[in-house]
Amino acid sequence: MPKLNLLPWRDELRAQRRNQFYMAMGGAFGIAALVVLVGVLLMNAIIDSQYDRNKLLNEEITKLDDRIKEILDLEDQKDRLVARMKIIEQLQQSRPEIVHVFEELARTLPDGVFLSSVKQSGVNIEIKGTAESNTRVSAFMRNIDASDWLEKPDLQVVEVKDDKNDGLRTSEFTVDAKQIRIAEEGEI
Repeated sequence: MPKLNLLPWRDELRAQRRNQFYMAMGGAFGIAALVVLVGVLLMNAIIDSQYDRNKLLNEEITKLDDRIKEILDLEDQKDRLVARMKIIEQLQQSRPEIVHVFEELARTLPDGVFLSSVKQSGVNIEIKGTAESNTRVSAFMRNIDASDWLEKPDLQVVEVKDDKNDGLRTSEFTVDAKQIRIAEEGEI
């Protein structure tokens, strides 16, 4: 029987299959590398897009922070102006009150009582003067208590002094009182 050598044909087939396998593997690696490259490029594009959006948002946040700061400054300025307006309004309302207080002091002053000083601090009024007797001082305090513009008379000091020239006895006194603030018709 003749001997046929089929090995070269099988070797060629094996070599061809091996080449096909390596080509398929190379193609798969090439496609995988291409997919990875496209994925990386796509992710970089998405990341760059997100960075651009974040940058835009940060710029808008900075603009809004500036606007908020302006608004807060304006609110502070408004509060200061409102406080000033309230002070001016209070001064406007209290302007005629001192006239009424002085008129009321003149009305409550009994005969024989003379005032030497009147000091006002807020609603507190300190009245210093001399009287011919202690009863005149007490009458003055009763008149203050019955007044529409003054209240709560409080006697601080009474000193009886002899006047060596006239031989008369006088009482020097200090009385504290409070001013009553009467609301205008528009006030509540």
